[in-house]
Order: sequence, then structure tokens, then C-alpha cells
Amino acid sequence: MLLADHYDALETRDPAEREASLFTRLPELLKRAVQAPAYAERLNGIDPAGITSREALATLPVLRKAELPALQKAALPFGGFVPGQPGSFGRLFTSPGPIFEPEPAVADPWRSARGLFAAGFRQGDVVLNTFSYHLTPGGFIMDSGARALGCAVIPAGPGNTEQQFELIEAYRPVAYCGTPDFLKILLDGAAAGGRDISSIKRALVSGAAFPKSLQEEFSSRGIEAYQAYATADLGFIAHETRAREGLMVNEDIIVEIVRPGTGDPVPEGDVGEIVVTTFDPHHPFIRLALGDLTAVMAGASPCGRTNMRIKGWMGRADQATKVKGMFVRPEQVAEVGRRHPELGRLRLVVTREGETDVMTLAAETAAPSDNLAAEVAATLQSVAKLKGAVVFASPGDLPNDGKVIADERRYD
Repeated sequence: MLLADHYDALETRDPAEREASLFTRLPELLKRAVQAPAYAERLNGIDPAGITSREALATLPVLRKAELPALQKAALPFGGFVPGQPGSFGRLFTSPGPIFEPEPAVADPWRSARGLFAAGFRQGDVVLNTFSYHLTPGGFIMDSGARALGCAVIPAGPGNTEQQFELIEAYRPVAYCGTPDFLKILLDGAAAGGRDISSIKRALVSGAAFPKSLQEEFSSRGIEAYQAYATADLGFIAHETRAREGLMVNEDIIVEIVRPGTGDPVPEGDVGEIVVTTFDPHHPFIRLALGDLTAVMAGASPCGRTNMRIKGWMGRADQATKVKGMFVRPEQVAEVGRRHPELGRLRLVVTREGETDVMTLAAETAAPSDNLAAEVAATLQSVAKLKGAVVFASPGDLPNDGKVIADERRYD
């Protein structure tokens, strides 16, 4: 058992207590959300008082992050999903898309302090924050959480390594926030130029892949680095702990893992798309689908925290592809599955034969037959407006990687 080192008692609650607390509060959140016109329209006819379980939550429509730029453009600035006006927030940002994000004028509005604490950040630490403070919220996500912990923050932003070295040698920060790539640039540059950045002993990294090899390199150079999964719209979703077994889901949010192209939760352990509901009354998100794939890890973490754990980023769920000039989307594959409940996991494989695109739908079933294959092929053609072959696999045989559409075409 690792040494217990927790931000507060919420992290070690009985999981049933946490679940009851979240879903007892959910109806009030929904009542607040429907004060915004877009949610009022999307949730029309739904009784918030009845949404008190994961099963009930799964009946609500999914809001796809990929849709936000168009929705916001049609109803500037927030697409009608925010109950308040821009002037009621503390800061106003934009991120690529563009997607417009407001920051509530409260302490630790992005819920990052908990993840920073898990990475070893403590009151009185000096933190070098190299995420951007310009227009996008990345810098402020880390800054607000570090200051909520009582840390002093150097708002360095990215780039300009020579000035970064000067700041580090003057202020002697013990902690780093930024991408893992930039931390390596700093370490390599300091080694090559004879600069002293040895004060940095711990780091929380995000925004780029963080392979185990890079984690081990940082450790060999005296820095224990942990990763966080965060987005510009939601803030901290999950973070690594000293157990280094997956990422711990943050408190005060609901995370679901759903089959790509649907809002249907997958069985525990299956790879699916991350869907998040937040409890921010100023800017609520109800079932925001992020387009990223992950899976829930079974069992409890040896760090003592009791919340859900996820495996981290495992790819993208947005797998739409063009076949013979027409888009085929995960939602269409999911519709085939809905019309044939005897099928399990589905995987549409797109290949080339000669100069022609070819679709083959692989489907798990315990009762394959020529008749079922013909029926499924007819459904596929009806839904996708394209013909495709159907092949069957035994339950559990298809890869558990979250891929609904596998584009295997090669044009060499």
C-alpha cells in the first residue's frame, strides 16, 4: 500500500457514497442547465427529478465537442448553453475550433488543484507554468489550481528558453507545469548550455503524449512527472497518482464511457468514448462527448483513492471516413447494431480491391447464419447508402480498441 496522501476526505469515500452524492445533486444541475436556451431545447420534455442514476443519465442526448464550433457560431458566443452572460464571468477564452470558453469567477474554476496535489505540489512551492496565458485557458487552468494550493506561480508561458533559464535560476521553482515535450527541451538545453535548473523536482504534464520512456528519462534526471487529462472547456478530468496505475477521475464530475457514435455506455473494461457531465452551475456541461477513447480500469487504486480510474488516452472516437465519395460515420454503424440486437461488437473495415473501395462489416454474434448475414447487409446498405459484405466473429473475438470504423486502405 502506498502512503496515503490525499487532497481531502472526498477522495477516499466509499464509491457508493460518491455515486449517491453526485446523482442526488444532478436534478438541480439539470434545472439550472435548462435556464440556458440550448439546453432547454435539447432537454425538452425531460423531468430533471427523474435523472438520478447512470441509467437515467444515459437516456439524455449527447452533446459532441466537435459540434460546438458550429453551434456557437450560430448563437455567439456560447451556443446558448450557458445560463449567464459573458460579463458574469472572470475571464473569457477561445481555443482552436474556435470554441469559446468562459472562466467562472471562483477559486480553482477548472478543478486542477486536486491533480496538482496528487503530483506532489504543496503550499509554498514555486511553480514554473509554461502553458500559454494568451487567449487559451491552458495557463490559467494550472495557475488557478496551483494558487489555490498556496503555491507561487511563475507565469512563463511556452518558448523562449533563455529567459526561462533566467527565471528558473532566479526563483528556483521546485515544480513544473507544461507539456512533456517542453520540459525535455528545457532539460536538454540546460545540459547543453551549462544552465542550472536542478531545483525542479516534480512536474505535472499534459497536452501531449507522455510515454513511459519519457517518464523514466525525467525520473533519471531527478524529476518525478505525472500526467493529467484535461480539456480547455472542462478543465481537469482525470490525473495520475503516485500509484501510476491509470488516471484517477476527478471529484465533482460524472464520467461515462460510451460506444462511439452513440450515447450508450459500454461494459466496464471495453474501450469507448469519454463523455463528461460537470457540476459547474455557471457553465454546466451535460454529457459532453470529447471524441477521445479510453476504458475503465477494474479494482481499486493502491494510492487509497476510490474514484473511477481510466486507462488514459487511447485514440480518437471520431472515425468518420469517405467510401466511394460518401461519408460513413460511427453513428451509422451503431444504428445497424440497434436494429440487430443479436449482434455484439461491430467493426466496419474499409479496404481497396483494385481501384474500388470495399466495406466489410465484422460483427460478433453467438448465432451466425446466412440469413442473418443477408439481413445485416441489407440494413447496412439502407443506413449507409453503400453496399458492404458481412462477416461474423464469435463474442469477444473483435479487438477491444474502441474502433468502430477501421480504414485500412493503402494507396502506395
